[in-house]
Amino acid sequence: MDRPTLDELLEAVGEFLEKELLPSVADPRLRFQTLVALNALGIARRELSLGEALAEEDRRELGALLGLEGAPEELLGVLARRIREGQAPPGTFAFLKAHVVRKLKVASPKYLGRYR
Repeated sequence: MDRPTLDELLEAVGEFLEKELLPSVADPRLRFQTLVALNALGIARRELSLGEALAEEDRRELGALLGLEGAPEELLGVLARRIREGQAPPGTFAFLKAHVVRKLKVASPKYLGRYR
């Protein structure tokens, strides 16, 4: 495996921003933008480590819910159409709740922890 890995590169940039740059930033606007960048790096790292497994969970659960095979994005479109048509299959609410949990695992795991 080539080194550094993508995750290691993202981690190094995050550490630089957090430990070297952020403490020296006095401008509130730049401080906020640095925090946004740190958050984006965190999301990218979580997507890198969890994204495929979470997408597979969505695909598997959607397939079972709808009785169809396909990519998660396509199956979510089918489910959305069925919901709009008033034809939501049994188990839709449970799936959507689990789907949101999976999304929050990547986007904002701290938020998820507060509301479980």
